[in-house]
Amino acid sequence: MTGRIFDAHAHLAPVPGATERLLATMDSCGIDRTIVVAGGVVDPDVLSRQIAQGGQSLNDADNETVLSAAKTARGRLIPLFFANPHGGPAPYREAASGFRGLKLAPGVHGVALDDPRTEALVEVAARVGHHVYLHCLGRPGFGVADLVRLAGRFPGTVFVLGHAGVGDMDLHGIDQIAPDPDILLETSGGYTAVIRAALERLGPDRVLFGSEYPLQHPEAELVKYRLLDLPEDVSRRVLWTNTHRLIDEETK
Repeated sequence: MTGRIFDAHAHLAPVPGATERLLATMDSCGIDRTIVVAGGVVDPDVLSRQIAQGGQSLNDADNETVLSAAKTARGRLIPLFFANPHGGPAPYREAASGFRGLKLAPGVHGVALDDPRTEALVEVAARVGHHVYLHCLGRPGFGVADLVRLAGRFPGTVFVLGHAGVGDMDLHGIDQIAPDPDILLETSGGYTAVIRAALERLGPDRVLFGSEYPLQHPEAELVKYRLLDLPEDVSRRVLWTNTHRLIDEETK
């Protein structure tokens, strides 16, 4: 596996030295660029419980730290706005010009994909030309089928289903998003068998490498792709070209 690497999903917590550690980790893994969203919105133990049992946080993400880091990283860090549906669309609408996409986390804020507050945020993304990255959960209102219905209301807006879908073997989720070419799959946390299935069922132009740093070391995710031993053209699209296209940049 050779060529440049673009990580489609990592987090940046508002703590001293976080930007420097992220850039150093990227260097050690041979990663050229990374899409970053705010981290540290809720404690990982709280998030784990909310994903399993339900619940919600009212906390705002520290989007300013992400934006500041991106401005100092000479194009290596691409900022996404992590929206809080409880606060309405105004903060995102006012800040949208400085960001390159929208991040929604139903597991964090506990707001379903069929909730009008979610739709109001996606309306802003559609208007400004941003893609929407989000996680799905195995509960009514939060599932992949709900994502498909949401995407159907915003034709032409690109959605990214994060973490290879729901759970660790979401082949059904891949099949659910397959008919809509505007829904992509980011693969952090997924089995190699799931990644291979996504490449076969969605095609290599709809699959994105992501790491979920710092909860997952990027090298752990890159090893999966090395073991898959993909054709060079497929590897280049998944690891580099597709994410460039996602942020509306020409590949170089």
